[in-house]
Amino acid sequence: MSEGINVRLPGKLQAFVKEKCDSEAGFFSSASEYIRDLIRRDYESEERRRWVALKRELSAGMTADESEFLDLNPDALIAEAKKRKADTVGSQNDA
Repeated sequence: MSEGINVRLPGKLQAFVKEKCDSEAGFFSSASEYIRDLIRRDYESEERRRWVALKRELSAGMTADESEFLDLNPDALIAEAKKRKADTVGSQNDA
């Protein structure tokens, strides 16, 4: 079940939205449809921006020379993470 959101617009913006929803010239059947479309496009734009940023970050690793790689032991990493967690929990209990 979705929760409704009410938005108040000043006169110029309200007129603009009504123009977009006008049955003759508009592309949308209602203000809600128009607002949903705007939010959807903004969401998709944000997702694309994040994807581009992630690809940029990953490209550094993909183009790096193997001599820059670290040889990691997964079991040692897990053990270190568990130790850090235990140390953090222990220090919080001491406080």
